[in-house]
Amino acid sequence: MRRDLRNQSGKVVDRASPEEQDTITPGGQNVAALRPLASPPLAAETLLARWRRLPDLDPAALRADSDETLDARL
Repeated sequence: MRRDLRNQSGKVVDRASPEEQDTITPGGQNVAALRPLASPPLAAETLLARWRRLPDLDPAALRADSDETLDARL
């Protein structure tokens, strides 16, 4: 990984994704991890706008679907 980081740093950084974390291991010892930064938190206005677009929930239908899908013996 260290050689990759030195020779192809752009490609190594581009590989950083939520699904992948690269560990830098000079001499076989883990010394650092390259991972993407956490996403910034969403603003309250954005969360409220998303919440308002959610479909209405029918609790009885949800319960019926759950009862049909899940094993009650669990």
